Amino acid sequence: MTPRLPNPHKFAPEGVKAMIALETSIMNSGLEHPLIELVKLRASQINGCAFCLNMHATDARKHGEKQVRLDLLAAWREAPVYTARERAALAWTEALTLLPQNGASDADYAQVTAVFSEAEQVHLTLLIGAINTWNRLQVGFRVLPAVDPADVAA
Repeated sequence: MTPRLPNPHKFAPEGVKAMIALETSIMNSGLEHPLIELVKLRASQINGCAFCLNMHATDARKHGEKQVRLDLLAAWREAPVYTARERAALAWTEALTLLPQNGASDADYAQVTAVFSEAEQVHLTLLIGAINTWNRLQVGFRVLPAVDPADVAA
């Protein structure tokens, strides 16, 4: 894959600064770091964002996330390693990431309201919107993931 624009962030510094401020707000919202990383990873899986998958899986592992939870994330509905709160967040992530196909159903929203406060619901929704924006930047401009050169296929 050939990058279209290897570093799109340098062309919109104020927009990127605003996105980073949003990310900081979300990180300080009280949502659990493991949940935040799972949401970012699940949206990035759906959107096919290699850059974000690599970054957030690496970050999750650095913060102690178990590999089995990362390995099973694409099949989270069938995997017994996620809490009810994480399941609600992942369902909401899929609903909002695939909004044109599925809409934000009452059933998905009911899961969220059962385990997240109103403020947490808003922060979770902002998180989902933010990672989808980052995914679109990276995928749209074909930004390559930072990988060890030894891992690059010949």
